[in-house]
Amino acid sequence: MDRKWLPLNALRAFEAAGQHLSFTAAANSLTVAQSAVSRHVMVLENFLGVALFERRPQQLVLTEAGRHILPVVSKSFDRIDQALGEVIKEKGRPKRVLKVALPTAFAHRLAIPILRDFRAENPGITLEIVSKPSSGPETDGDIDIAIVYSEPRVADAIHDLLWMVRATPLCSPKLLENADRSDPAKFIAANDLLHVKIDGRSRHFFWENFVRSLGRPDLSVDRGLVFDTEQLAVQYAILGDGVALSDPLLFAEEIRAGRLAQPFDLWLDEGYGYYLTTHPEDLSNEAVALFRSWLIARFSGSAAAAAVFAAPVAPPPAPVEVEPVANGEAKVRIVASK
Repeated sequence: MDRKWLPLNALRAFEAAGQHLSFTAAANSLTVAQSAVSRHVMVLENFLGVALFERRPQQLVLTEAGRHILPVVSKSFDRIDQALGEVIKEKGRPKRVLKVALPTAFAHRLAIPILRDFRAENPGITLEIVSKPSSGPETDGDIDIAIVYSEPRVADAIHDLLWMVRATPLCSPKLLENADRSDPAKFIAANDLLHVKIDGRSRHFFWENFVRSLGRPDLSVDRGLVFDTEQLAVQYAILGDGVALSDPLLFAEEIRAGRLAQPFDLWLDEGYGYYLTTHPEDLSNEAVALFRSWLIARFSGSAAAAAVFAAPVAPPPAPVEVEPVANGEAKVRIVASK
């Protein structure tokens, strides 16, 4: 499409109407007449050849086409506003600013050395970091790029897999001092279990899959504490009062230092992974494209992951022999200690 034909005033009117779902409220936010907003939206609809709103009594409802373009229009205006603000603030020499959203555990455990290395290699890019629990697939608001903990899914956004999560029981070494580790099921039954809330799943979803794959679906796992982040669950486990089911890639330092132990070489493929998420239209942003390619390269063939998964497992007093069962999507790989 030739940009000289883009109806910018009509796009501004559409964005305001889409956010407020009211021509009157949109007109107030733009300090123009209600009839002007309505007319501009009609111009845009004629230009596109599709309706963007359903006009209902006392209510506007976005059509499928309207829902599709509204976030793109809003983000484009946000980016223009941000760029103009940077030019004004920096007196004509704007810095490239990249706003990155990270899951809490990832931010605390891996982000610091990663971001330090990126800044050393790309000093011209300013990073703004937002840390929050996230299992959603999309970036939103003024976020340029996000790392999310998610299942594989099809969406409008681009999802680059960094790694698939493989969880294992983790606990304090103090919990193992007098424990009987010859039977993993008995160990699980004897201790509090620490859970992490996942959107759309029961609080004990992963522990249920884990014991089912051990061939012990009869084990009760609906007990213990529930946390909103993996970081908090593992911190509690380090105190010696429970067993977390977590990805050791995020806690390699604690495992190597002996503050955290992996009592069994048992693994649960959760079906979730960490994905780098961007909107297709943002790949034209040089800073976004550079950070995306750099991070993918950083995790490609992850030597760091290999080092973590080679972390020592606390040796059990006797070989562990468990027959996994094919029940559900989760799978456990059992390796008997020799």
